[in-house]
Amino acid sequence: MSRTSPLPRPTPGPRFWRRVLPVIGLALLAPWVPEYLVGSHTVRDLPLIVFLVPMYGGGALLIRELARRTGRGWPTILLLGLAYGVIEAGLFDQSLFNPDYMGEDFGTPARIPGLGVSAYYLLVFVGGHAVWSIGTPIAIIESLVPDRADAPWLRTPGLLVAAGLYLLGGFMIYNDLRSTEGFGATGPQLAAAATAAVVFVGAAFVVRRRPADPAAKTPPRPWWVLVVAFLLSSLLGIGENWLGVALGVAVVALMIWYVTRWARSPRWSPRHRLALAGGALLTWAWHGFVLHPWREVSPAAELASDIAFAVAAIAMVVLADWRLRRARSTDPRTAVADGPAEVPAPRPEGRSSVEP
Repeated sequence: MSRTSPLPRPTPGPRFWRRVLPVIGLALLAPWVPEYLVGSHTVRDLPLIVFLVPMYGGGALLIRELARRTGRGWPTILLLGLAYGVIEAGLFDQSLFNPDYMGEDFGTPARIPGLGVSAYYLLVFVGGHAVWSIGTPIAIIESLVPDRADAPWLRTPGLLVAAGLYLLGGFMIYNDLRSTEGFGATGPQLAAAATAAVVFVGAAFVVRRRPADPAAKTPPRPWWVLVVAFLLSSLLGIGENWLGVALGVAVVALMIWYVTRWARSPRWSPRHRLALAGGALLTWAWHGFVLHPWREVSPAAELASDIAFAVAAIAMVVLADWRLRRARSTDPRTAVADGPAEVPAPRPEGRSSVEP
């Protein structure tokens, strides 16, 4: 009697790392973009990233998981990112209210009377965290794992760990700066920050995805979206005055208008979302050559660090784009056109809504 060979058992290793690697990647990228790529820290300070991972990484993971578990998309992620920015800059490190934060004057430019906060840095800190601490890292890592981009990455215990890390990281930052800066925001300031955060969180779970509109404006090719994102995001933070605030608000409004129009088209693809993140990432990369790190280093070491980080950022965008192209070519069901064409592109099976 013949015997048949038993089917090989699937090994848990690849599946485990397939789940864990995106989590590790996001936990590391969330602090790297706003702290290292932008030039605040150099390669020499890379080991210190472990102290930033709990707040940045825990917050980014928590926001992404809440959005994906509830079936929501990028409007929710970015609104939660605004709440994150308010909590970090208003409650944890209180840089919004500290007139001498680490020796920098963050309270004078375009000062809002009565609240003791700079409108300029309110826009830069809160909006900057939403885009560069939360949105951009999530978009980059999701593009690197396109088959799991919309799926939750954490089970319930992992979600609780992420929340705990975020709170622990926030407490560490608060406690450290409270002892070194000797500053504490007033009760009304803390209340205003907490209220704003609650409003953003509420809005994040009220906003809904809008259905795709076949008549919506066809988005340009991804490379052009990257150029637009790069140019517009590069205008943010120009001029530490009310004119700079007005310009920043106009840029944000223009970007929202463009992306909202493009994203309603069935031809809006994951590569377009990566292009938005890539433009923002490259903006922070060139900022790194302008801003100086907190700790003194030699000009040569600073330049070498800036170049290394910029090359790493470009490599991430190229790799993520390659992953998306490869996923599109190997799975026809997820194919979405990346630019204008005469024939409308087919919509993915089961897709009934769009998001930027």
